[in-house]
Amino acid sequence: MVRHGETAWNKENKLCGWFDAPSSKKGIQEAQAADQTLKRKEYQFDTAHTSVLTRAQHTLKVILEEIDQSSLPLRRRRLRETVYKAMEDVNNKGKHK
Repeated sequence: MVRHGETAWNKENKLCGWFDAPSSKKGIQEAQAADQTLKRKEYQFDTAHTSVLTRAQHTLKVILEEIDQSSLPLRRRRLRETVYKAMEDVNNKGKHK
């Protein structure tokens, strides 16, 4: 299992929850590092699972393209980030930014 990399909100120490924060530059680099590891170890998959959030789908796309499995069947149901409700967009000091 691979989780998405850093988001723009993570950089600001904010909780994302279901907010669809995009991957940061570092998050994209983290996805690329994961795909290199999977490629080096020659992993092959039958299906891929991802949430509906853009950051997760982007991470998966980067990885599947690198390991030449971009046509893999995708499943997007029921995988979701924890919902933080009132805590979304709050930094680690408990303050809205």
